[in-house]
Amino acid sequence: MKKKIAVFSDVHGNSSALQAMYKDSIAQGVDEYWFVGDLLMPGPSVNAIWDLVKTMAPTVIVRGNWDDLVVVGTRGQMDMAKPSHVYFGRLAQYVAEHAAPGMVDELAAWPLQVTRQVGPLHFGISHNLPDLNMGQDLFPTNDSANFDQLFVTKPGQPPIDVAIYAHVHHDLLRYGTDERIVLNPGAIGEPFNHWPTLQRDLRAHYLILELDDQGMASTNFRHVAYDRDREKALAAASDLPYQELYQKMMDTGFAYTHDDELLQDYNDRYQYVAEYERFKKNLNK
Repeated sequence: MKKKIAVFSDVHGNSSALQAMYKDSIAQGVDEYWFVGDLLMPGPSVNAIWDLVKTMAPTVIVRGNWDDLVVVGTRGQMDMAKPSHVYFGRLAQYVAEHAAPGMVDELAAWPLQVTRQVGPLHFGISHNLPDLNMGQDLFPTNDSANFDQLFVTKPGQPPIDVAIYAHVHHDLLRYGTDERIVLNPGAIGEPFNHWPTLQRDLRAHYLILELDDQGMASTNFRHVAYDRDREKALAAASDLPYQELYQKMMDTGFAYTHDDELLQDYNDRYQYVAEYERFKKNLNK
């Protein structure tokens, strides 16, 4: 048995990056896809990404924290307590206004964690922790003991040999305290690293696992170039809120999700709170 599996995550609305990754995966002879969460927002693409994922037909899909934000926001349930909440809500409103029927409901039904056996190996796949798709427990520089949480199983389940997670936008291979393997494919749409030289690599990051009867024959961390100017043009041609910030992110690689002062300025300037409140009111009619 030989199989190549492309593991990818954190697309964040960037269809240009996802298309480049998909083209590269075909050239690499991939047999199967596993998606590890965070499909949409803050980028401009909605249906184009959804259609491409349907074409890829992942055999594993788990729900990320931004997928939850899409669901909550599109259903008019986002509170406006913080500038970042307004940001999430207004972006989710954009998704709601463009999404194909049934998309959000399907996304809401994705599980938090999936286990799969391939050859002799049992994989545990989750966006972050198996029962929590947010938080910083698994930041790459944290202690190995934190990563042991990925290997917790329910009674009767076989032990997990390899844990795969996403969320932190860093590609990595490291170990739990008992030397079981932890993998992260990195981010398709928003790779990140605090070290400035490494942060300059803004290509689409994903992982190809080659599996055989003995286990993992190879781990291939792929960084695929794509046209970032094209992605900026897609944003400019759309009615995407915060599109100036998205275009800036295409240049710098930095996200502005938690910059409350900057977001507050945009929220006030474009009256995003009032827009989202009108959206919620229309949902309830």
